[in-house]
Amino acid sequence: MKKIRAAVIGVGYLGRFHAQKYAALDQCELIGVVDADAEVAARVAAELGVQPLSDFRELFGKVDAVSVATPTPSHAEIAAGLLRAGAHVLVEKPITETSEQAQQLIDLARRHGRVLQVGHLERFNPAILAAEPLLTSARFIECHRLAPFKERGTEVNVVLDLMIHDIDLVQMIVASPVASFDAIGTAVFSPEIDIANARLRFDNGCVANVTASRVSLKTERKLRVFCDDTYLSIDLHQKILTVIRKRTTAAGSGELPVQIEEQSFAQGDALLAEIQAFLAAIAGHGPVVVSGEDGQRALRTAIAISERVLAAPAEPAHA
Repeated sequence: MKKIRAAVIGVGYLGRFHAQKYAALDQCELIGVVDADAEVAARVAAELGVQPLSDFRELFGKVDAVSVATPTPSHAEIAAGLLRAGAHVLVEKPITETSEQAQQLIDLARRHGRVLQVGHLERFNPAILAAEPLLTSARFIECHRLAPFKERGTEVNVVLDLMIHDIDLVQMIVASPVASFDAIGTAVFSPEIDIANARLRFDNGCVANVTASRVSLKTERKLRVFCDDTYLSIDLHQKILTVIRKRTTAAGSGELPVQIEEQSFAQGDALLAEIQAFLAAIAGHGPVVVSGEDGQRALRTAIAISERVLAAPAEPAHA
């Protein structure tokens, strides 16, 4: 079978890992890496034995698939150019800066018959994959995503940097439009919002409380889902799924009236799984796991939350 010709655009911290995954896979051939910083491109290219490039347009007609791992403001131009040139595109989250740009990419992918996948990596977390069959009829969801401050990623606010992961997961689980929401947040170490909380109410009655911080002293990524007869606690960082259900039989003396099951998963390689799913979708061997529409939906909600936070009065209103 003909190998898929692949390239990575933007080989900084995350893009370098994308390039390493493509280079290690048998079903594709990494032909080059692109970065605006020639020294970065040369270093990664030498590591993987491929060609360094400085302009993504040099890939037109030479690749079948690309990962776009550049800063968010450049996603729309680069992804659109590659889709028009006939390449399948895996674009890191957030998909673009605006919903209108995301729609352009969705339309281009449809028009040219190309795969457009968005890099919402938590969809490939083994704890989420194990929990998916149980994530039905959610009534309440609580998410905490906390991280120490790092300069990397601060070109966007914490909602678009971190919270968007949980927004995507929540909207996947609930599968219902957002009816209304409240949000609050503030900048701490950067000019952008560094900590935020949003409370989302969905048309089907589900409520989600989502908190994200990049000024925490610890790393935490937890998701708790309350259903009619089941409570799921998902530790996305430690890869632990805890399921608490009502007992189907009477509890014995000293036993709790619930059944508790806990599963721990190997750390695995979510990025490798994401890229393998992308290549499988290109080959027609599987669905697009995180579509352009999924990425646009998460982006639209994240933008609305950001705008609500920024619009909130700095001082309490007085009667």
